[in-house]
Amino acid sequence: MSDDPLATAVGERLFRVASALFALVFALLVASAITAPGTDLAASVGLVSEGSNGYRLVQTLLQFAGFVLAVAGYLAITDERDLARFSRPTPREAAIIVGGGIVLFGFQYGALFALDQVGLSTGQNQAVVPGGDPVTYYLAMIAVSLLVVGPVEELLFRGVVQGGIRRAFDAVPAVLIASLAFGLIHLPAVSGTTAEQWAYVGVVVVLGSVLGALYEWTDNVVVPGLVHGVYNAVTYVMLLAQAI
Repeated sequence: MSDDPLATAVGERLFRVASALFALVFALLVASAITAPGTDLAASVGLVSEGSNGYRLVQTLLQFAGFVLAVAGYLAITDERDLARFSRPTPREAAIIVGGGIVLFGFQYGALFALDQVGLSTGQNQAVVPGGDPVTYYLAMIAVSLLVVGPVEELLFRGVVQGGIRRAFDAVPAVLIASLAFGLIHLPAVSGTTAEQWAYVGVVVVLGSVLGALYEWTDNVVVPGLVHGVYNAVTYVMLLAQAI
């Protein structure tokens, strides 16, 4: 008796989705495995003091180094290096990066205004809380956001996760599933009431959807990576202005 084509197709889709989500879990495990020991080692040899700005920055850099190692390992093991497609942005893509940043900020303020009208606010991501002098921390995080956080998160979530799911579904389901994972992964880092935490996740899911759409549109993960980096960097610029 021949195999059921429908069952085969469903099985392949489920495998693709499971593989993409495994990449995310793998990245979290690798990051966890090196972040705490690495930061503790830096503190033990006197490079940073626990709880300081330096300590927080080392944590961030090690976490994202773990993400990069996990992505590289996953792509090598699965032999799917073409999932994360990237190239130098063209002038058209540079314009898209600027426009994408404007869209993200427009949505953020619109969402905050809408939530305020119904008596809600979003929680606070602990990444914006300095461990010492806020000016020093925000200045450092502007560079880290542009060069590390935005590009690496987009490499993972849009390049690998969305790219993997895209091989099982059309663009819209792939963008939505990857964006939902993107939002949920931020939940543990958000302080506030339960409603504020989930409001934050909801905003992040929509922001992730915009970034996912940019990846689908340009087929270049550098574009959402830079949009994300610029968006985060400007957030720290605003915090820096308030601190000064």
